[in-house]
Amino acid sequence: MQVEQTALPGCLILTPRRFADDRGWFSEVYSKRALAEAGITCDFVQDNHSLSREAGTVRGLHYQSPPHAQAKLVRVAAGAVRDVAVDFRQGSPTYGEHIVVELSAENGRQLFIPAGFLHGFVALEADTQLLYKCSDFYAPECDGTIRFDDPDLAIDWGIAREDAVLSAKDAAAPSLAETGTPFQYEN
Repeated sequence: MQVEQTALPGCLILTPRRFADDRGWFSEVYSKRALAEAGITCDFVQDNHSLSREAGTVRGLHYQSPPHAQAKLVRVAAGAVRDVAVDFRQGSPTYGEHIVVELSAENGRQLFIPAGFLHGFVALEADTQLLYKCSDFYAPECDGTIRFDDPDLAIDWGIAREDAVLSAKDAAAPSLAETGTPFQYEN
């Protein structure tokens, strides 16, 4: 597995090897041992699968606060996304900074996002399917969201707000400045 560091410490791009022949290809997309070698030691307890029917569907920016904070390992099974992680840890030297990574079924890349980061994506193709592992179970009382197009974050989603397909929750999300973070940076 190829491991790439990103501009946000702890967020890693993982690209599993593909073994191809005339039938197609095979890839080991999850290995606890390979992740541990990359420094990822959290236990994943839940797998999620989402379908975005329309290109331009935005999901995020989401987080789950302590005591049920989640690290995520994200990949695309069909289609493509611009995947976004934002450092949401108070006191972090990269607080409020973000990365954007294109994940697709074709490139096979995965993004590891530690707990304490916001996560979101925009579907670049119709019928995009995103799969992700979580390090804690979903807890609705800990669910939170930040406005995807917050001008203070200045994220380039590749689409205009008026073209974004949003849930009611995401459309009404507060800005980062309006929201206190439940996460603290630890050296």
